Amino acid sequence: MHQKAEAFASADAREPATYDLVIRRAHVFDGRQALTGLYDVAIDGTEIASVSAEPLRGGQGVDAAGGWVMPGLIDTHVHFYDVRAVSGPDSMRAFEENELPGRLGLFLDHGVTTIKSVGDPTGGILDTRARIAEGTLRGPRLLATGCGITGRDGHPAATVFSDNPWARERFTGEVGSVQEIRDLVHHLADRKVDAIKLLSEGACAHSGGPKYLWQNPAFPDGVELERLPLDLLRAGIEAGHERGLRVTVHTTQQAAAREAIEAGADGLEHGVTVEPLTDRSLIDLMLEHDITYTPTLWIDDAHPDARGNLQKVAEAGVHIALGSDTFSGRGLFGANTLEEAELMVATGMTPTQVLAAGTSGASRQCVRPDLGTVAPGRRADLLVLNADPTADIGNPARPQRGDPERRTRRRQAPGVLTRRDVVHAGGGWLAAGDRGGSP
Repeated sequence: MHQKAEAFASADAREPATYDLVIRRAHVFDGRQALTGLYDVAIDGTEIASVSAEPLRGGQGVDAAGGWVMPGLIDTHVHFYDVRAVSGPDSMRAFEENELPGRLGLFLDHGVTTIKSVGDPTGGILDTRARIAEGTLRGPRLLATGCGITGRDGHPAATVFSDNPWARERFTGEVGSVQEIRDLVHHLADRKVDAIKLLSEGACAHSGGPKYLWQNPAFPDGVELERLPLDLLRAGIEAGHERGLRVTVHTTQQAAAREAIEAGADGLEHGVTVEPLTDRSLIDLMLEHDITYTPTLWIDDAHPDARGNLQKVAEAGVHIALGSDTFSGRGLFGANTLEEAELMVATGMTPTQVLAAGTSGASRQCVRPDLGTVAPGRRADLLVLNADPTADIGNPARPQRGDPERRTRRRQAPGVLTRRDVVHAGGGWLAAGDRGGSP
């Protein structure tokens, strides 16, 4: 819904204000809705200082000329390291030196300014996060859970990493007791991870049969697995909450989703994908517990019920966060995030709902209220677009091109954003494209 927005003043109310950078005469999608009219968006350092219907003054300027400004996209479910290529110290080093910088750049190229890694080698991903934060590596803001925590011989340890023991020890944390899962969660918290991810089960039936099988086209005969026992699930969630961390749980079935919510989870990674969501009381439970549902259609759209299940939870008012489940070897980093948005619209969600899921909704899932909204005091991670993203979800892939005080229009094919279209003044990204650096 469009509404007339208030003209926000900068915190220190300077008259007349001169800001570091002003994006002039833009329509604004603020992370929740499109504002009526044209605005100037002023940036000081790393933050948005003002969103004003009145003209503002800046040391540098970008003339949006009636284009659109929106928050940078946030992909809350990414696997960044190449699970196939990394199998020892040498291949790990080669990936970090030769592949990692370019893959980080792809996210910015596609307008994705924050990513959340949910199952990468703890040491490597936290070192990468530190390099981005200190400015020695250019990339999107990186949030990380470190390794995903699963039961012994659970998914993905005994599936994806079944023939890669070196990576298995680093990408996953296999636990066999309450004390082990508590110790691992506290270890990750000591290393300052941003959240915790637990894996309850894989994409298979787990009740009424003698075996728990993970079935996937890559493993047509199925792989016998162990589920994460309920007492360990509860203990992992409790330990995460003790350290003030949000805990989300990988599920694919209704029974596992219910189990995770009742154990205290904050969100569902994937949600319900391999069967139709027929249990209305489960949706009510999501609402009661304020759950965030991350549908990951980019990876799960092959399941015939995934879209319909997302439609059901979205229509009910469950919080939705955009997350693609991007991993190396399929598609293109960043472009996969845009494809996820398009798939979400294909379920019946409106572009505005999907944009909110990829901005303010994603920031909620990440517990980062400083991200995902165009408002004073929020981080200046912004996209400048030619066309209304709330009218066509493909428009975030069609950037506005231009230098400060000058702009040329070009219609671009989806998936070709460059850093000229990403504004992050204090941290090194500029619409003018004249700085490198990181968030």
